[in-house]
Amino acid sequence: MPHSKHLRRGRFAEPGRTYLLTATVDRREPVFADFRLGRLLAAELKAAHVEGLVDSLAWVVMPDHLHWLLVLQRGSLSALMRRVKGRSARQINPYISHRGRLWQDGFHDRALRSEDDVLPVARYIVANPIRAGLVQRVGDYPLWDAVWL
Repeated sequence: MPHSKHLRRGRFAEPGRTYLLTATVDRREPVFADFRLGRLLAAELKAAHVEGLVDSLAWVVMPDHLHWLLVLQRGSLSALMRRVKGRSARQINPYISHRGRLWQDGFHDRALRSEDDVLPVARYIVANPIRAGLVQRVGDYPLWDAVWL
């Protein structure tokens, strides 16, 4: 997408607010079809949670993108995504003999309103592999998590 990094200029991140974030691998390469590489990304999501940057509610690592439902605790969405994308790229690139960027520029965010029900959004996230035809049941897909389990 040309100018994709400019699509969300003026983005506002509010601590305590719930967000759905989506990030896509450069050229939509299915990097995370390799379970080991998906686990490296999952470790970065967990680290952000453990370090108190977010309360991670649900996530799924698809072969070529990530969906992450979280409550922002501190910092900005841009700093959070720079951190996750940068750290995961440094971990993953050596495994795939890749140099340069792993992720597309930017990311998509949606702030959930207070009246939005978070649980249907979480269900949508974890059912993504079913809709993509990767598995028949949520439990058959290895790269997801939700706090409601």
